[in-house]
Amino acid sequence: MASKYYNFLPEEIHLAFRDFDRILSKYGFNVADTMFFSIISDPTASVMTAEIFRPIEESDFSAMPTSEGVNFRSYFSVDGMLMTRIMDQFDELSQVKYWELVKHIQEKDFTQSSPIFVEYKRSHSGVAYVEMSVGVR
Repeated sequence: MASKYYNFLPEEIHLAFRDFDRILSKYGFNVADTMFFSIISDPTASVMTAEIFRPIEESDFSAMPTSEGVNFRSYFSVDGMLMTRIMDQFDELSQVKYWELVKHIQEKDFTQSSPIFVEYKRSHSGVAYVEMSVGVR
């Protein structure tokens, strides 16, 4: 799994995705699965900070110079998660769903144990959707 931190305007998130894919391709890495990212900053901030993750096929990371800021992980796991799904209007509903998760954490007196994760998925029938989740205790 490869990851990289980005700061961007929320409406320009696609530029961060494109840049990360370009870096991985430039150094010969092959993306193996769907991309996801974690929101590290407050989503209402004018500049968003996120860590973007891409599963890759390779296990030798020596081709990637440290100057690119790409991290490699052998696995990724967060237990005890709340999840919500967005089936359409992804840009419009992402803020709504984020605040629903935050409100539920507060109402149930949970403690947030991870950043918010956003994963782009596709059903077996080909329908695109987004899952938004957060670790809690």
